[in-house]
Amino acid sequence: MPFFATLYFAALRLEEAVELRLQDCQLPKKGPGLLTLHQASTRAGSAWTDDGRKHEQRGLKHRARGDVRLVPVSPELVQILRTYVDEFGTAEDGRLFRSPSGGRLDSTRYLDVWHKARRIAFPPHLVDSLLARRLYDLRHAAVSLWLNSGVPAAEVAEMAGHSVAILMDTYYKCIHGQREQMVQRIIDALSDDREGGASGEVD
Repeated sequence: MPFFATLYFAALRLEEAVELRLQDCQLPKKGPGLLTLHQASTRAGSAWTDDGRKHEQRGLKHRARGDVRLVPVSPELVQILRTYVDEFGTAEDGRLFRSPSGGRLDSTRYLDVWHKARRIAFPPHLVDSLLARRLYDLRHAAVSLWLNSGVPAAEVAEMAGHSVAILMDTYYKCIHGQREQMVQRIIDALSDDREGGASGEVD
């Protein structure tokens, strides 16, 4: 559950969540926290990696090598991760999520759990639907929520690891119900500007 929670609350990519380490997390006892993402881990197959391992560590997507991405996280996710670490600890290198043997969490394992969870949680008529069929849909839901909460697109793109162009091309259809709020903000801004100008003339 904590692995899935990072995808939804922090909009992490699967390969980023696999590499998330405790030292990358600021998890205060109260309030929001912060994740500092450094790298991702993809399953390439032992024949395609330099060291013969199944997984290959890479830099963050759409980022130069060595770049990091800062992701503010809600108090709810902070508490989920704190509770998880208190109960299960971490791998030797600090990774939060790992296999039973301590190795990297494999996609076959977490996808199997996700599909089983859907069958348990959903009523029969939704099990075969498109609702959360892909685990990646948790990330999509997070980004959509941020945009619909009124967070500026540039900030959402930065936190999610997208360019603004890709973000808007992918998610613009999900933004709805904000027209009246946006119009009111324009009216308020113009009103403040007029009041400031009038005040300046008097002075």
